[in-house]
Amino acid sequence: MRTLKMTIAYRGTRYHGFQRQPNAMTIQGELEKQLSRVLNGPVTVYGCSRTDTGVHANQFCLHLHTERQIRCKNLVRAMNGYLPDDISVLGCEDAPEGFHARFDCKGKEYLYRIHNHESKNPFATDLAYHYRRPMDIEKMRHAAQAVVGTHDFRSFCAQATDQSNTVRTIYAAAVEQNGDDVRVLISGDGFLYNMVRIFVGTLLDISEGVFPADAMREILAARNRLAAGRTAMAHGLYLNRVFY
Repeated sequence: MRTLKMTIAYRGTRYHGFQRQPNAMTIQGELEKQLSRVLNGPVTVYGCSRTDTGVHANQFCLHLHTERQIRCKNLVRAMNGYLPDDISVLGCEDAPEGFHARFDCKGKEYLYRIHNHESKNPFATDLAYHYRRPMDIEKMRHAAQAVVGTHDFRSFCAQATDQSNTVRTIYAAAVEQNGDDVRVLISGDGFLYNMVRIFVGTLLDISEGVFPADAMREILAARNRLAAGRTAMAHGLYLNRVFY
């Protein structure tokens, strides 16, 4: 039995997230349907992460098992011939026995895209969050640095319980601007449910003056979702890179 490691990219607009659901179109469901077609039998894929409805991925890793001896290059070509235009297989390789796309993952990087202009961008309506208000980029950059390191991110989790482990390590957080295009990048060893979207929403609230510029440390210390800011819209979020 072979274990194949596959890397994909997708535009999540039409999908109810990655994970298979019985009555909704998902990335996992579409991949399994076409893989079963190519490999002539039922296939289950195991993803490195879950993504919500409308969230995109520039790099997403998964693994699957098969007894077929098809060449990886031919599998990539066949899959890209069958998959819809909003899902692409970027690469495929044989992985060691026991490899798991989720449990062997050492970290992830997320990207959040913002179109900061009074007028909407018709070429990015589902690919970037349209934000009309002026943004204080320097204030956001300063605030973002407060989350770097190991912290309890309970304030940035939408579904934390008393038993949840909400401690995570953030390697880097940056806010970049190129004209109307603003990008928030954050990488770490793991992320909680809606953590990046709440982080971005809090940065926007800090930019607007809803919170003071140095509020991020107090928000972390509160360990309470109500202490943090809004949850940014899903369609600006991308799983950007996965580290093994």
